[in-house]
Amino acid sequence: MVVKGAFGVGGGGKWLRGFGSLIRRKQVDSVHVRGHAQLARKLSAVDLVGIGVGATIGAGVYILIGTVAREQAGPALVISLLIAGIAAALSALCYAELACRCPSAGSAYHYTYICIGEGRLLWSGAIYALFFGGDDNLPLFLARHTLPGLGIVVDPCAAVIILLVTLLLCLGIKESSMAQSIVTTVNVCVMLFVILAGGYLGFKSGWVGYELPSRYFPYGVNGMFAGSAIVFFSYIGFDSVTSTAEEVKNPQRDLPIGISTALAICCVLYMLVAAVIVGLVPYYELDPDTPISSAFSTYGMDWAVYIITTGAVTALFASLLGSVLPQPRVFMAMARDGLLPTFFSDIHKRSQIPLKSTIVTGVFAATLAFFMDVSQLAGMVSVGTLLAFTTVAVSVLIIRYVPPDEVPIPSSLLTSVDPLSRHSGGDTEEDRDISPIDRASYFENNHLHDKSDVLLGHPLIIKEATKDEQIEKARRKLAAWTIGLLCIGIVVVASAASAEWCPRILRLTLCGIGGILLLCSIIVLACIKQDDTRHSFGHSGGFACPFVPFLPAACILINTYLLIDLGAATWLRVSVWLIIGVLIYLFYGRTHSSLLNAVYVPSACADEIHRTQAIHLA
Repeated sequence: MVVKGAFGVGGGGKWLRGFGSLIRRKQVDSVHVRGHAQLARKLSAVDLVGIGVGATIGAGVYILIGTVAREQAGPALVISLLIAGIAAALSALCYAELACRCPSAGSAYHYTYICIGEGRLLWSGAIYALFFGGDDNLPLFLARHTLPGLGIVVDPCAAVIILLVTLLLCLGIKESSMAQSIVTTVNVCVMLFVILAGGYLGFKSGWVGYELPSRYFPYGVNGMFAGSAIVFFSYIGFDSVTSTAEEVKNPQRDLPIGISTALAICCVLYMLVAAVIVGLVPYYELDPDTPISSAFSTYGMDWAVYIITTGAVTALFASLLGSVLPQPRVFMAMARDGLLPTFFSDIHKRSQIPLKSTIVTGVFAATLAFFMDVSQLAGMVSVGTLLAFTTVAVSVLIIRYVPPDEVPIPSSLLTSVDPLSRHSGGDTEEDRDISPIDRASYFENNHLHDKSDVLLGHPLIIKEATKDEQIEKARRKLAAWTIGLLCIGIVVVASAASAEWCPRILRLTLCGIGGILLLCSIIVLACIKQDDTRHSFGHSGGFACPFVPFLPAACILINTYLLIDLGAATWLRVSVWLIIGVLIYLFYGRTHSSLLNAVYVPSACADEIHRTQAIHLA
C-alpha cells in the first residue's frame, strides 16, 4: 500500500490541515456504498423530455419576445435565440457526460463534490432560491397587492400556486411527471398554434415585419448579441433533468436523450415563434407586455388571446413544477453526504420520494414568492444556475485530465487491513510505503488530515517511482495548473469586457493578459494527453462530451461573462445566501460530513481493501 506525504509539521501544517475538509471528494457510487434508501426508478426518456421542456419553456417567453425585439435585436431576434441556444447546448453536452458517469441525485452538486471537492459546495444549497410571480398587467386575482399601511408588496397567488405544485410533487415522481407532460403538451400545442396560424397570416400579408428600411439588423450586430445574452436565460431549466438521474430506468441512455431533445425542442419552438411574431408586426410596434396576442389582434383575431393565455398559464405551471422538482433531491443528496441533517434524506416508503425535503422546499419557496420581488430573485436564480453550468464544465475538464485517482473508504475498514493506506490531500515529492501503525495512536484524532502527525511518527520506507509514474505525475500536475490558469484567464477577460466604467487602455490591457492566459492554456490542454483512467471513471460506456477542451472552455467563458454582467446589486443579494451556506457548512456540515473519518487510498487498492474486509468478516 502507498501513502503520500503529509502536510508538514508545526503551525503551518496544522493551519493547512484546518482547511483539509475543503478538498474532500466523494466516490461516484457513494450513495450505494453507504446503503441509503433508493428512489423509485420509474422515468423513461419521454418523461425526461417532458420535464426538460416544461421546466425550460416558462410564461416569460410570451413576454420576452416583444421586449428583446423592441429594445435590443429587432428582427434579428431569431438569430439571437439561435446563438443563445448554441451557448446553452455547450452546457447541455457537459451535463450529459457527467450525468452518464455519475447517475445519482444531486445534479451539479453531486458532480462538483466528486470532481472538485467539498469546499466548492458552500454555495450549493444556498443559491437555489425559487420565485415565480405575476406581472402587474395580469388579472386582479393574479396580480401582486400592497398591504395597507405597511407598503409591502406581496404576491399571494404565486405562493398558492407553488404550494399546489408542491402538493402534486408529494404524490410521487411518476404522477408529477405525468402532470408535467400534460401541461407541457398543452403549452407546446399553443406555441404550434401561434406558429401555424401566424405563418398563415404572414404569408397572406407578405410578412410586413421584415419589409423595413432598417432591414434585419436595426440595432447592428452588437444588438443581436445583447439580445442573445438576455434570451439565454430562457433556456435555463434543462438541467432539472439531471436531478432525476436516480429515478431514471436507464440513465446512461435516457439522460443524454432527455437533455438534448428537450433543449432542441425549446430552441426550435422559440425561433419559430419569434420568426412569426416579428414578421407579422414591425418590431417597434410590438406590445412589450403582450406581444403575441397584440400581434394577432392587429389582424382581427382578438379571440386568440384566450388560447395564448392558456399557453402562458400552463407554461407557468410547468416551469414551476420543473423548478421545484430538483431542489428536494439536491437537499437529499447533501443530507446523504452529512452536510445537512438526515431529516432531508428520508425517503417516503409509498411514494419513494424525499417527501420531507419536498415539503420544506415548497414552503420555503412559497414564502419567498409571497414577500420578495420577482426581478431580484430572478437575478439570484440566474447566479445559481450559471455557477452550476460553470462548475459542470470545469468538472468535465478535471475528469478528462486529472480525474480523482483515490477513493475514500471508512476508517473502520482499516481495523482489518494492514498495512494502512491513506492520503493527506495534496501531491508530494515521492510516494511512501508505511509500516504497521499502532491503531490506538492512529485513531487518537478522528479527523482525516490530523492523522498526518501520527503517520510521520513511524518509520517510512521510501519507494522509488518508476519513470512512467514520474511522467504521469508531471502530466497531471501540468494539467491541473493549466486548468487553473484557464479559469483565471477567463475571469480576467470577462471582467475586463464587462467593466465599462474602466479606462479603455486598462480594459484592453487586462483583456490582452487574460486572452494570452486563455489561449495558452487551451493550447497546452489540447497538446497534452488526456488521462487514460477517464474511460473507467464512474459509469463508463455512456455519452462523452466532444471537442474537449475547446467546448468546456467556451462554456466557462460564456457563463462567466453572464455572471459578471448580472451586476453588483444581484451579487450583493446573493452574498447573503452564500454567507448562510458557509455558516451551515462550518457549524454543521464540516463536522457531520460522511467523509470526516474517511481514509483515501489509491483506486486500484480500494477493491482489494473491500475484499479483505469481506474475507475478514466471513
